[in-house]
Amino acid sequence: MVRTLSSALALVLAVAPSLGAQEKVDLETVHKIRQEAFERSKVMEHIFYLTDVSGPRLTGTPEYLNAANWAVKRLADMGVTEAKLEKWGPFGRGWSYSKFSAHMVEPNYMPLIGFPLAWCEPTNGPVKGDVVQATIRLEPDFEKYKGKLRGKIVFVDAKKDLSPQDKPSMQRWTDAELIERAMDPAALPAAARNQTPSGPMPGIAPGQPFDMAKVREFVNKRNQFFKDEGVLAVVTMGTRNDGGTMFATSGGNNDPKRTTPPPMMVIAAEQYNRVVRLTEAGIPVKLEVDLAAKFHNGEDYTYNVIGEIPGTAKRDEVVMIGAHLDSWHGATGATDNAAGSAIMLEVMRILKALDLKMDRTVRIGLWSGEEQGLLGSRAYVKEHFADPEKMDLKTEHAKLAGYYNIDNGTGKIRGIYLQGNTMLRPVFEALLAPFKDLGATTVSIRTTGGTDHLAFDAVGLPGFQFIQDPIEYQTRTHHSNMDVYDRIVPEDMKQMSAIVASFVYHTATREEKLARKPLPKPGERRAPDGRPAPAKPSAD
Repeated sequence: MVRTLSSALALVLAVAPSLGAQEKVDLETVHKIRQEAFERSKVMEHIFYLTDVSGPRLTGTPEYLNAANWAVKRLADMGVTEAKLEKWGPFGRGWSYSKFSAHMVEPNYMPLIGFPLAWCEPTNGPVKGDVVQATIRLEPDFEKYKGKLRGKIVFVDAKKDLSPQDKPSMQRWTDAELIERAMDPAALPAAARNQTPSGPMPGIAPGQPFDMAKVREFVNKRNQFFKDEGVLAVVTMGTRNDGGTMFATSGGNNDPKRTTPPPMMVIAAEQYNRVVRLTEAGIPVKLEVDLAAKFHNGEDYTYNVIGEIPGTAKRDEVVMIGAHLDSWHGATGATDNAAGSAIMLEVMRILKALDLKMDRTVRIGLWSGEEQGLLGSRAYVKEHFADPEKMDLKTEHAKLAGYYNIDNGTGKIRGIYLQGNTMLRPVFEALLAPFKDLGATTVSIRTTGGTDHLAFDAVGLPGFQFIQDPIEYQTRTHHSNMDVYDRIVPEDMKQMSAIVASFVYHTATREEKLARKPLPKPGERRAPDGRPAPAKPSAD
């Protein structure tokens, strides 16, 4: 490691002339940050407490609040001031489970690998029922199964082809892929710009355009149908499932006005296929399911975690960093997103450990409700900066220098998305230059979505997400039962901590705040390619 740091410093000094005359980079401080991040890292300790100790962190539950309270204490122990929980809402209802088991008991015994879907009813003790396959994907399917499902355990998906895959599950971006990722989407073929979810979606007929609102409405109607028909339990294969890895989230909804479905669960695709093959052959199958679950008043547990390192000369101006602290319940939420939360905690630790003097205040936000639609960060932005529906700017809006987010798994940083802000290209190129040897080189004009920087971007604030190596995010961990501590890459976590700490330090000490794009119009959002789009953001 000593040799690595020495060579790193040599590289830093070598690239100094190319950093550009207009953007100053403090190479001595960069070296100190790298040394602290790699030689005295605590990031895996943060991950351990957020995953193995805290466990799943579904918003609106006591489990989430336990993790949030731990994060507040961790920040306070670092010497971060104003470490606190900040309440927001309304959220609706929380949901947690304390017991789950599922077994095939006829025609012979097989323990089932699986977990329940959130916001479904409990079984109130073990229940047994015959399996019926009812692939209900479109409106006409309701009539087909009406009166046939009472007291049954319904398998709601078709079989899946599980032939061996020739693509590796672990991936890092190649140089060619990073070059393409840096390109303006307008320069890409239409097919690459307009990607929609693959595979059949509930409520969407073949050939129809994808519409998330229509999917949600159909799923709610299907849940009500299952309830009215007296279904004992519902079993799904989930999405992208293979090799015992299951991707699934919720069956119901945190909105108490929505239908609460019967007990719902996902099981391993291989086992799901076996059961369906048996039923198709006319061989009766019986399952036993036991789910202990309960609902919570989500308002009792709906908090963001906030903490600050006060600035000096420009103390009223703020640089923010953030990640979502909440997770789904199928595992312990390691890559989604204990990784991002741990990195941001580590950034605060590094800045405090080095006692770096910064003009601007540095503030951390660990958000809840991200998985239900960026709810925590949107609530924070609305409270402190502006309501995107009205664009009524608050005093703090003018004081935010910039916001940086991490939420794409454990993969190391390969660059940053400009979110369509071309003015910041030379700034970010300069800030990335000292980390070229760590693989961080790409500044992409593209916008990226699906996480909390969008809450800031929606009101015209400079909010950014970094480009990260995918590793196993989409193939093994994202919203799956394998999103656990063991899937974290420690060296990548250290690399990310160093880069984010350096970005924060330089943003907090540069003469001007980060340049901003023109303010959006009230209620305006941006499409995936960065162009204005009239529709409002989805709730998930």
